[in-house]
Amino acid sequence: MVHIVLVGAGNMGFAMLSKWLAGHELTNSVAEPAIPQCSGKPQHTFSVIEPVDTLRQRAAAIGASVYADESQLPEKLAADVVVIATKPPMVSEIAALYASRLSPSGLVISVAAGIATAALEKRVGNSLAVIRCMPNMPASIGEGMMVCCSGSNASDYHRSVAQELLSAIGKVVFINDENLMDAVTAVSGSGPAYLFLFIESLSQAGTAVGLDGDLALELAKQTVYGASKLAIESSDSPTTLRRQVTSPNGTTAAALDVLTRPGSGLPALVHQAVAAAKNRSEKLGKS
Repeated sequence: MVHIVLVGAGNMGFAMLSKWLAGHELTNSVAEPAIPQCSGKPQHTFSVIEPVDTLRQRAAAIGASVYADESQLPEKLAADVVVIATKPPMVSEIAALYASRLSPSGLVISVAAGIATAALEKRVGNSLAVIRCMPNMPASIGEGMMVCCSGSNASDYHRSVAQELLSAIGKVVFINDENLMDAVTAVSGSGPAYLFLFIESLSQAGTAVGLDGDLALELAKQTVYGASKLAIESSDSPTTLRRQVTSPNGTTAAALDVLTRPGSGLPALVHQAVAAAKNRSEKLGKS
């Protein structure tokens, strides 16, 4: 039996919980290695801590054991993993509170932005493992991009635990340099908003040239979806794909002449946007 405590059942927490309870394949790798492996399908239990009543009821409705706070957990409960999915200012305090609820080889996974592993380790003690993760909004449909880095106490076993749990909501990669997490936040963490803005802008531009609003939005959304899927599945780079769709002196070339204007075009704006997001992430981490 593997017990996972999820603290926070908001958008990200609920996205993970719903995938876990819907039958995402979790294997015995999330069990303590010293425990003999059992035959058949492994069993996992989930306890959810959520102070907001409506969010707690939502979690209960899909089969989780729910509690308003830590004091309501069964007295002898020893969790294998504590996943913290709250707002960043609460993470360190929560990590300290739940450290006593973890088994000796337990793992704390934080999916909050800006909280360094060293800060979490100070709160949970020297013996427990910590892994920090930066998810993004498409995790809500199982298509997220999760980038993780390990604290000093995390082993390959702990990383495999995080890999397995987080893969329920998308793709998971690990990086060795935690200093890159601010850049990760600026690209994949905030990135969905950039795409949503592009869809808005493309749709509004469509209506400006005469299209019905609903049709323009449908065209914009499907075009971004299809192009993104092609970029993922094709062996060609995005640069090659762009060149393939751009005929000399054609309509696409005319549009790209505008979008790639030096200093004011889309590439320059994206560079400025990512730099601004990275700088803000660094400041939030320090504060």
